[in-house]
Formats: sequence, C-alpha cells, structure tokens
Amino acid sequence: MDDNEFARRCAALTSAHLADACLRLGVPVRCAPPSVRSMTPGARIAGRALPARHAGSVDVFFEAFGYAAPGDVLVVDNGGRDDEACVGDLAVLEAQAAGVAGVVIWGLHRDTADLLAIGLPVFSTGALPTGPQRLDERHPEALTSAAVGEWTIDRGDLVVGDDDGVLFLPADAAGDLVAPAEAIRDTERHQAERIRGGTTLRSQLRFDDYLAQRERDPSLTFRAHLRALGGAIEE
Repeated sequence: MDDNEFARRCAALTSAHLADACLRLGVPVRCAPPSVRSMTPGARIAGRALPARHAGSVDVFFEAFGYAAPGDVLVVDNGGRDDEACVGDLAVLEAQAAGVAGVVIWGLHRDTADLLAIGLPVFSTGALPTGPQRLDERHPEALTSAAVGEWTIDRGDLVVGDDDGVLFLPADAAGDLVAPAEAIRDTERHQAERIRGGTTLRSQLRFDDYLAQRERDPSLTFRAHLRALGGAIEE
C-alpha cells in the first residue's frame, strides 16, 4: 500500500481502529505519550514520518524539509522538554510550503495564535512563550530517527493522529492493518446503531451466555467469548 492510499483510507478510520487492528495482528502498539495532543479538536494526520532531532536550532527542520515528500508528517524529538518551545509559526509555515501534512512534537510549541491561523495540524505537549536558549551538539541520527516517549520513529514508520492521540505504525504492515481496522470500524458502527435502536450491547454480545459459561469454566475470558462471536469490541 502506498502512502497516498494509506492517507486516503485513514481519513475514514481513527487511531483507535488502527490500534485495535495492531492488537488483532500482533503488531506492537506504539502510541505517543498522552501528553502529545492536537492543538485543535478534530485535527487529523496520516502520513510517513519525517524525523528530526532538535538540538536548539531550527536548521535541522529546514534540512529535513529537503527530504520531504508530499504528505509526510514532521516528527520532532525535543526530549519531551518543558523549558522551551522548539517549533513556532515560521517553522510550521516552512513545513507547509514543503508539502508536509502535519507536525508531531515530543516537546512544546509556541506562536499558538499564528499556528491556528496557518491551519496545519500540530500535535505537541503544550505551549510556552520562550524558545531555546541553548545550542547542543547535534545527534548523529538527527535526520534519520526521532524519539517520542519510549519509541524511536524513523522513515519506515507511518504516523496517525486524531483526538485520541498519536499512533506510529510500521509502513511495511500498513496493507495488513488497514483492512482489519476498517472491519473493526464497521462492526462497531453496526453495534452502535443497534444500541440506538434498542438492542443493548450486552444482548448483542450474549453477555448472559458468557457469564453462564464462565460459571462452568472459570478460565473462560470475555475476549475468548468475543473472538467466538466476532464481537470486535476489545480487539
């Protein structure tokens, strides 16, 4: 699956659908820390990671943009620092000019009003007025990988972000993950419609039957019961 098709199909999926698909297929679920949130409710991103490790100067971003393909997502590693903002309006405008589809920052942003006016999706741990007051030695992998929380992200990864947060997926597994995610989405939508129509989810999932079976076999888990039904609610 190419990056354009992935982005197109992700427009109708959520990060939760894709995370559930990872669980179903045994792919590690790599989420950014929950502190990494969208600046604006409803913002969505889906594209290949464009990593950059910040060391106090925006030059690493400008260099990364030279390698950007349309639809890439800039993933900025600033170590989760809370004493400086590392991305502002000019860097985001330059990202937009380079065809970048969004920015994920393991750290802080600034120039919030200007960023809102620009409209490019930005996910960060928050805002702070001051920029860097340091210039550290450049990381040897400054343009090839970026750490976000416990995960290391590189050009072999895809980035999905929405109101639930940010998820990183291996690009070589995208074709395997999207179809199960779509099936999970469709199952859950059907279940939701039936709840609205008066059929409880407990009834749909035969929860009373599960309780009775668990009485006979205490080792039975709800997930095993769901697998037998194709319920899809937890995985």
